[in-house]
Amino acid sequence: MKILKYKIPIYQPFLSGNELKYLNECVKSNYVSSKGNFVKMFENKFAKYIGVKYATSCCNGTCALHLAIATLGIGYGDEIIIPTLTFIATANSIINNGATPVLVDVQNDWQINPDKIRKKITRKTKAIIAVHLYGYPCNMEELTKISKEYNLFLIEDCAEAIGCFYKNKHVGTFGDIGIFSFFGNKTITTGEGGMLVTNNHSLFTKAQYLKSHGKSAADNYLFKTFGFNFRLTNLSAAVGLAQLERINKILTMKKKIENKYRELLKNLPVEFKNGNNSNNPWLVTILVENNKVRNGLRKFLRENNIQTRPIFYPLHILPMFKSNRNEFQIAEYIADRGINLPSYPTLKSEEIKYICYKITEFYRITRLK
Repeated sequence: MKILKYKIPIYQPFLSGNELKYLNECVKSNYVSSKGNFVKMFENKFAKYIGVKYATSCCNGTCALHLAIATLGIGYGDEIIIPTLTFIATANSIINNGATPVLVDVQNDWQINPDKIRKKITRKTKAIIAVHLYGYPCNMEELTKISKEYNLFLIEDCAEAIGCFYKNKHVGTFGDIGIFSFFGNKTITTGEGGMLVTNNHSLFTKAQYLKSHGKSAADNYLFKTFGFNFRLTNLSAAVGLAQLERINKILTMKKKIENKYRELLKNLPVEFKNGNNSNNPWLVTILVENNKVRNGLRKFLRENNIQTRPIFYPLHILPMFKSNRNEFQIAEYIADRGINLPSYPTLKSEEIKYICYKITEFYRITRLK
């Protein structure tokens, strides 16, 4: 299989701060696993940045979400309501806890539809997962209201949403538990990594021992329950701390990239997600006229060494889920037309101009045919 080397990739990490310095400190200290000062420093500073009382790190964002569900005691026979337009990890975390994901459509803002949630609540429903897709916030006021009205847990999947605010409050702080991802293509990265955050001390304490084999806080070799090995390494935390030190700079760089795309593509038949300064544009995303145009444009950009991605496939069209597709028309409409464009922090203005020139060229060529 030929491996393409893109001139302009969809994403690459921005590792130009204290990452190497902190990694060297880890190696010299011999603390390279889950023990070490950087783990606690990263957790504490992350909690402070988000504006939450407690944060505990995990080996990746999916494990953080799995841990959140387990911490809330959700399992076999239970249901969790999620949007169909999300990455598969949201559903996997539910299924791997023995529970059942219940899919609902999204709204025109790409986020889960609160009115559809109400129609799916049953006696088996135990939680709602709000996915802040691509760094844009859900309607947390309405979701909080529903969760309280029906006595449901509210989990926030903020894997793509560090730096994203709803009414001047960082996402991840509205529900019972929030989770974040630090995969290599996320706004800040630890390579692989995640974080669980909460304002509830009991949930924090439970998550702490569940993620470390269920061991007792008083005795490292006394286990009172089954647990997981979801811990983050000191090496990863060192990278995360260095990344977090530059989070505001990274967010500013990414916002400028999105604004440049908007400026250069404003005369083409493409749509951007409506946004404001409270949003973190994780991956700049455009919607084109239809699926045929979407596929043609992606092929044209690929031939010009520009990597793109389609918007996530809605879960209800995947073979593991057999659902009535008429229930999810908005999600399909968005997914059929969506393209993620290169969005890494160090993407140069000249490169954005080149990408937009090629998109313009594609439309010129197709109109001539």
